[in-house]
Amino acid sequence: MKRIGLLLVGHIDAGSLHVGGDYPELYTGILADKGIELVTYWCDEGQMPDSLNEVDGFMCSPSRLSVYDDHAWLRDVETFLRDLVAKEKPYVGICFGHQLMAQALGSTVKKADYGWGIGAKHYEVVAPQKPWMDSTADIVLAASHQDQVQELPRGAQLLARADYCPIGGMTIGETAWTLQVHPEFSPALADSLLATRLALFGEEKAEAARGTLAEGLQQQRIAGWISNFFHQF
Repeated sequence: MKRIGLLLVGHIDAGSLHVGGDYPELYTGILADKGIELVTYWCDEGQMPDSLNEVDGFMCSPSRLSVYDDHAWLRDVETFLRDLVAKEKPYVGICFGHQLMAQALGSTVKKADYGWGIGAKHYEVVAPQKPWMDSTADIVLAASHQDQVQELPRGAQLLARADYCPIGGMTIGETAWTLQVHPEFSPALADSLLATRLALFGEEKAEAARGTLAEGLQQQRIAGWISNFFHQF
C-alpha cells in the first residue's frame, strides 16, 4: 500500500456532488483497489504538508479556480511543488494540478483562444512508453477547462497533446507527470457537470459535449498508470 497525499485545491460543483462525492472520494474510488491510500491536505483552507516525507508521493486535484488567481495559499502550493521537483518526490498533477506545476516551473497559463474544452477528448501520447504505462495508445478522458499551459517549462518533456490542447500533459524527469484531462470523471459525473453549467458553456456546445460521453472513458486505464507510477518508488 502506498500513502499518497492529495493536495486539495478545489471542489466538485455542489450540484454534482451526489454523483460520486468530492475529489477525495472520486480519487479513492478509482485508486483504492490498486493499493493507493489517499491522505487529503485541505490546501485551500491553509492545511499544507509539514514535510515531503510524511507520505510516499503527492497528487494535486483539479479546481474551478485559475492558477493565476490571487490567493496566498496558492502561492504556498506553488512553492511546495517547486520543492517537490527539486527533491524528486513522486508527483501526479491532474487538470489544475497540471497547470499549477507548469506555472510553478516558469510557464505561462492563460485562457485559450479555443475556449472551453469539454466532453470526451482524445489525447495523443507522444512520449516514449514509460514503465508505468500499458501502451502509448490515445487517451480518452473527460475534459473541463478553459485555461491551458502555453509552453513547456524548462526540463519538462511533452507527454500528451490534443488538437485543441497542444500541451495536454508532461513529464518532469522520472518522478513527476501531469495530465490535463480527468481520470476521476465518470461519464455520469461529466454529464452532470455539463448539464448544470449550460449557461457557462453555451447550450449547443454543452449538448454536443454530452453526446461524446457515450463512447466511454478510460478511467481504469489511467488509474492504472497512476498506481503503477507510485508503486515503482
